[in-house]
Amino acid sequence: MDFIPYGKQNINKKDIKAVIKTLKSDFLTTGPKVKEFEYKLCEYTGAKYCVAVSNGTAALHLASLALLDKNDKVLTTPNSFLATSNSILYAGAKPIFVDIGEDGNIDLDLCEKELKKDPTIEAIYAVHFSGKSVDQKKLKKLKEKYDIKIVEDCAHSLGASFKGIKAGSCTYSNISTFSFHPVKHITTGEGGAITTNSKKLYEKLLLLRNHGMVKDSSMKPWEYEMRELGFNYRLTDISCALGLNQIKRLDKFLKKRRKIAKEYDKAFKETNTLVTALYPFDEESSYHLYVVKVKFDKLKISKEEFFMKMREKGIGLQVHYIPINKQPFYKKLGYRKENTPNTDKYYKEVFSIPMYPGLKNKEQKYVIKSLFEVLND
Repeated sequence: MDFIPYGKQNINKKDIKAVIKTLKSDFLTTGPKVKEFEYKLCEYTGAKYCVAVSNGTAALHLASLALLDKNDKVLTTPNSFLATSNSILYAGAKPIFVDIGEDGNIDLDLCEKELKKDPTIEAIYAVHFSGKSVDQKKLKKLKEKYDIKIVEDCAHSLGASFKGIKAGSCTYSNISTFSFHPVKHITTGEGGAITTNSKKLYEKLLLLRNHGMVKDSSMKPWEYEMRELGFNYRLTDISCALGLNQIKRLDKFLKKRRKIAKEYDKAFKETNTLVTALYPFDEESSYHLYVVKVKFDKLKISKEEFFMKMREKGIGLQVHYIPINKQPFYKKLGYRKENTPNTDKYYKEVFSIPMYPGLKNKEQKYVIKSLFEVLND
């Protein structure tokens, strides 16, 4: 049996054909495929506007530049990839780390406590961790009651929803961001996108994506104006050709991910209580990750030993994530002493097991069998 990673892209012949067709066209960088991809993402999420960018970090960076001012205070989660809080720093603003709830998402009730204590807080960056959307009802309440800006980091949640509200629709947020890294629900190689329902924000994001540069019909043929300090965060037509073919299969991918999650849930419920899912099966989760909890402090085997033994069996696991506020760079900024007991406990216990549409049933059974063998050894 081949090595089984925790995540993997799904590329078929039509994907390859679409990319080759674009390679033979007149446009390789920003051309018609970019516009078409943006339109399809709007159509899928329900948002009015979309800006495709070079990667998920670029999406967060531009979102932060469009929304934040220098020294703004922003509530965010320590349980995410570095890019979420880094983007706040890129804009000269200050992340404030708030503990997570049982499902791995930022605790919005704790966010409200922070907002009550400090009315100068300007924004919340909420990550839909593992594919489970944050509570949109609570998000709406915070936005309306405290008049704050909200960014939804939807890198894990394309195709997810909360009581019918689709991730990326920006129903109760200013901006949503996506990543199309190979382990995500669809891939463009690298790539990302920003959705919003604000025309003003959309126009600013377009400007920032392309060097802050404007060129219009009133100008001479060679003229352009730089009106902002922008970046080259464009996504290519080649990438978008791949993304367009991938998005056709997105619902199929999601169906398979949810089927895999159900099988894992069933196995862990029936076998014993040694391994538990991060949260009970949620038909609205997009299951970018399948995260499980194990109380290693009650076992003979350490988490590190467990990882190594699973790798020896040809299975790749991962931890999502090392708490951001405990990273050396953030410690230098004065972080690390935040009151985040749930995050600290979560980090000690959790790991992500293989979850991707191409995972075969026999491979999943092997993962489950191996997991219990190693833990019970």
